[in-house]
Amino acid sequence: MECIVLAGGMGTRLQGVIGEYPKCMAEVNGQPFLHYVFEYLQAQHCTKVILSLGFKYKVVLDWLQTQKRPFEIDYVIERTPLGTGGAISYAMWRATENDIAVVNGDTLFDVDLPRLFSFHKDKEAETTLALKGMQNFDRYGVVTTDHTNCITRFEEKKYYRDGWINGGVYIINKSSLESREMPQIYSFEKDYLEAFVSEGKFYGHKCADYFIDIGIPEDYNKAQEDFKKLFK
Repeated sequence: MECIVLAGGMGTRLQGVIGEYPKCMAEVNGQPFLHYVFEYLQAQHCTKVILSLGFKYKVVLDWLQTQKRPFEIDYVIERTPLGTGGAISYAMWRATENDIAVVNGDTLFDVDLPRLFSFHKDKEAETTLALKGMQNFDRYGVVTTDHTNCITRFEEKKYYRDGWINGGVYIINKSSLESREMPQIYSFEKDYLEAFVSEGKFYGHKCADYFIDIGIPEDYNKAQEDFKKLFK
């Protein structure tokens, strides 16, 4: 099982808290957030992790020198920002499998990855999204699915009483994405998912697992308390 970790974010909204560091290196209880992403991937029995690095990548590379993990660690470096889609496509050339997991380096969604892979293959999906149910939120758009769990549309960000959001964990069929001949710089969400959703090749797997996105100080602070229980 191979996994790409998108770890090139600047963390603009967190700079007042974490300073000039990549968002994945925001410290949580004495460890960078990326440490907990690695702990998760190790528990999921990943065999290879490919980091997509960008902003202040040398900070991450220095930290990697301290890591001894049971999985292979590889990386690519964006010299100029490629967007979420461009970053995924660029990292994929280091992958050997045809179905590849993708997670965010500033989000922890405790999804059962082997189960997600199984769902993805059963559906013969081009891309599968792990969906998280949420209540009373406005930071995320909503993902709508039909009775077969095929994604039918992506709704815009606004206030929702409840709904299923894109949790930022994907299984992507490499050859299918490459056949799209996407530009070098593109948004995975806008230029790929939303652009091709009508073709009926994207599926959503609804998950009730723990989820946190440290993109804002409130949730970054929440992670400090949550992780004391999750990672004992």
